Amino acid sequence: MSAVTVTKTTWEKDQVAIKSVRVPVFVEEQQVPYEVDFDDFDAGAVHWLACDGDLMPIGTARMLEDGHFGRMAVLKWSRKQGVGRLIMLAAIDYAAAERLKTIFLHAQLPAMPFYQALGFYSYGEVFKDADMDHVAMRLDL
Repeated sequence: MSAVTVTKTTWEKDQVAIKSVRVPVFVEEQQVPYEVDFDDFDAGAVHWLACDGDLMPIGTARMLEDGHFGRMAVLKWSRKQGVGRLIMLAAIDYAAAERLKTIFLHAQLPAMPFYQALGFYSYGEVFKDADMDHVAMRLDL
């Protein structure tokens, strides 16, 4: 894969690019209803957009003001190449610069090892979100 860039952005500026990743991943692949994936929190969240060497969007995520990280999505053909890790590292750097004490997220069970490798730990019971098993995880900064 050519060089990937990760940029911090806003919903207002890049919602078309963000949707170009989240719709195929969440709505089409994972069958999450559009109105569940796209909520009122998008407008006020900090977003990250990963683009390939041709500046095509291939990954995205968001963080709410309270440190809740979510909506991490990487297009199928760009997975397992470090894109998610680059997005997560950018989010961790941002949270640290903003002096947040904790980042927390709701990980789909298959993604737990990915987050654990970045220092997150799980807590609480497994729960359903959009009909998929999730677990709460956090990273103390």
